[in-house]
Amino acid sequence: MIEFFTFGSTNGHKVAIALEELGFPYEVRTVSIFANEGHSPEFLAVNPTGKIPVIRDREVDLVLTESDAILLYLADKAGRLVPPSGKERMRAIELLFLQASLQGPMFGQRMHFSIFSTETVPYGIRRYEEQGKNIDKLVDQLLAGRSYFLGAEYSIVDIAFYGWYFAAKWAGFEFDQHANLKAWFERVGSRPAVARGVTIPSSLPRLPARKRA
Repeated sequence: MIEFFTFGSTNGHKVAIALEELGFPYEVRTVSIFANEGHSPEFLAVNPTGKIPVIRDREVDLVLTESDAILLYLADKAGRLVPPSGKERMRAIELLFLQASLQGPMFGQRMHFSIFSTETVPYGIRRYEEQGKNIDKLVDQLLAGRSYFLGAEYSIVDIAFYGWYFAAKWAGFEFDQHANLKAWFERVGSRPAVARGVTIPSSLPRLPARKRA
């Protein structure tokens, strides 16, 4: 059994999708970020960074943090959704690092300045909205001639990128002008496990109005 510490947010949804896709039995432990439960002594004993998601795999007595590391662990454990070896596996790991180092942080900062910030910071809005547009172009190029990031096969790379694109769409950031990205987003979103995953343990919250520079 896997204990899954999470909240209704982007990175939590990524892991929820993988758990649903792979069919592992799991128990949800909701950690309310809005109630500051991530910094409770009980949760900090599990993950000192105070971040979700976290899994505890009781079968092997393993606690693991960081959403993309969790995705890779679950896929390897199941023997599905990631190439087992060779160039294809290295490509998958490379793209996971790209998601974790580029798309996640840039989209996160865009959400902060354009949606969540209590003040309007024009420079921050312009910078991160431009970064978001550049990433959309890059992802559209990466998906050219492909159904999924690794080609014909759906994988944890798609799950990793989809989580933040789902949140971007929810917040009103459009990318329909990029045909490859748009088609991929709809393709991934049509999967039943994905539709379930973005509701575990809850859907994304209602967001404040988007700010403009």
